[in-house]
Amino acid sequence: MSILIKNGRVVTAESDFIADIYTEGEQIVAIGKDLSYKADKVIDATGKLVFPGGIDPHVHLDMPFMGTSSSDDYTTGTRAALHGGTTMVIDFILQTQGKSLYDALRTWQQKSQGKAIGDYSYHMAVTDFNDDVAKEVVQMIEDEGIISFKTFMAYKGALMIDDGQMVQLMKVVKENGGLVTVHATNGDMIDSLIAKHRSEGKLSPLYHYLSQPEVTEAEASGRFADMLHYTGCPGYIVHMTCEGALNAVRNATRRNQKVFVETCTQYLVLDASLYEKDFEGAKWVMSPPLREKKDQTALWSGINQGLVQVVGTDHCPFKWEQKLMGKDDFSKIPNGHPAIEHRMELLFTEGVNTGKISLNKYVEVTSTNAAKIFGMFPKKGTIAIGADADLVIFDPNKKHTISVDTHHMNVDYSAYEGWELTGKTETVLLRGKVAIEGEKCLLEAGYGQFVKRGKTSLVV
Repeated sequence: MSILIKNGRVVTAESDFIADIYTEGEQIVAIGKDLSYKADKVIDATGKLVFPGGIDPHVHLDMPFMGTSSSDDYTTGTRAALHGGTTMVIDFILQTQGKSLYDALRTWQQKSQGKAIGDYSYHMAVTDFNDDVAKEVVQMIEDEGIISFKTFMAYKGALMIDDGQMVQLMKVVKENGGLVTVHATNGDMIDSLIAKHRSEGKLSPLYHYLSQPEVTEAEASGRFADMLHYTGCPGYIVHMTCEGALNAVRNATRRNQKVFVETCTQYLVLDASLYEKDFEGAKWVMSPPLREKKDQTALWSGINQGLVQVVGTDHCPFKWEQKLMGKDDFSKIPNGHPAIEHRMELLFTEGVNTGKISLNKYVEVTSTNAAKIFGMFPKKGTIAIGADADLVIFDPNKKHTISVDTHHMNVDYSAYEGWELTGKTETVLLRGKVAIEGEKCLLEAGYGQFVKRGKTSLVV
């Protein structure tokens, strides 16, 4: 299969120019003016933007949590991602405490193989670190192409490891060219606040937010940075939400330390006032919770200052019936919200169109930096000869409205219902095949491939 994209405005993290792109098989073969290749399919991209396919490095598909499972599986989740211009996701494998990393890997392979439509990879969440797991960490990096290891500083008794285990994991990961990522919140403080509010009969979704004040994230982010500094390990803080946590990373730069940071779309455009909508606030119960307007300002600034390198989603959808598990107690509301489909278009509307970020920065934070940090560049994350032909043809002027009636995620409400956007994904190529065209997905379950990843980049 060969495709010729004509006259598009090609935007990468470094460049911005009008050109044709010719793809053959799964790769980009030529980029230039007035290319004369005879292709199986020609796409006129005049007046359109052409981006590298988006990479969302923070999703939870078919994930068991709080007695239920997230409602998007690998088929519905990667299909929805493609509709929004995201061609690859990185999901989180969760080790069960007392069991091996390979047990967890086999479980997630069963969830994904033959089911994914878009490309995917895994982070390995280490929830029980010991000498045997240390050996498996090396095997994951060398044999399986899984180079990033998620840790939790919260969820004691289920996912959390202590600081001693964290440091030992960092030492092993550093020696073998990997990366430690973290859910950086102070679990002990949060658990005590949850217990206090429940004992006082304060059970609405608002108290989910009030149980996780900014200090719980700021303290843990600083502590994680200190452990990275001590071990020399590369590290990445997922879903950063607030000014205090960003300042902890900013302080680390004063000792010439680099800590990678991801925020998520929701923390840039939504705020904690949504928790005042009685139980409807459950739609936005996630951890960490939404924050304040001043935190949005800090995070946008952090992107432009180079302190925040990636914008993901933490896509973890639950249907309304599942959210109702916590109708009488906020601590029983499954944490997460649907976002995988809207990341690229929301960020374009609220970031590029408002002048908060440039087009080049947009490509950096939605694709290129994730590819570099997580060991996939230049195969993924850019438009270059020899790269995978993962391409998004985007109409920057098309207006549309987000709604549960039109989204493709397997969830019966929208966290952005009625949100008006300017800029829409029109056509998507995944490894040289048309994945999305005319609002339809043209690929079947099983087309998505697992992407083995190389060593992490220490700079982006």
